[in-house]
Amino acid sequence: MKLYTYWRSTTSYRVRIALALKGLTFEAVSVNLVTGEQTASDYAQLNPGQGVPTLVLEDGTVLTQSMAILEWLEETHPDPAILPRDPIARAHVRAAALTIATDVHPVNNLRVVARLKSAGFDQAAATAWMNHWMTEGFTAFQALIDDETAFAFGDAPGLADICLVPQLYNARRWGCDLAPFGRLTAIEARCLALQAFDVARPEKQPDAN
Repeated sequence: MKLYTYWRSTTSYRVRIALALKGLTFEAVSVNLVTGEQTASDYAQLNPGQGVPTLVLEDGTVLTQSMAILEWLEETHPDPAILPRDPIARAHVRAAALTIATDVHPVNNLRVVARLKSAGFDQAAATAWMNHWMTEGFTAFQALIDDETAFAFGDAPGLADICLVPQLYNARRWGCDLAPFGRLTAIEARCLALQAFDVARPEKQPDAN
């Protein structure tokens, strides 16, 4: 498999974690979002959304959108599971994961921030925008997860943790106040102590700079 990825992309980070958790090997292909490689015609044909990640399977099948890729991984490589079997429990895990993936990330990604700047926001205002939505999302996420488990839901990391850890990386990058989110940073520490999360860290990627 080939994973088109960018070292600081939180969505790519999610997929790197899941691939490592499930013991799957892949070739990483860097797509530099800052220099605009995602808009090149050959890549845009591969991923019309002009983003990362893109996962190309061994038979050439192309998968896009991190949450769809994560669902595919769970359906085709169910061990270890990142979603519980019980339908209600699965819905709860998905709700927490989607709080990050659909409520926080879309309004914080590179193209949105670039658009804000083109509309007159300076860097300080853009950073305040990002931190506002991260704080809102972390507050909701913390209220949705279990209170006393080692990870967001239970004693093993799952889909919610896979979405949380990359967003916390981004929060630290932009100076978001994480003091109110001790439960989340404790989960993050447990996750990052695991090899699958550790090898997926942005700073450990070949294209990190």
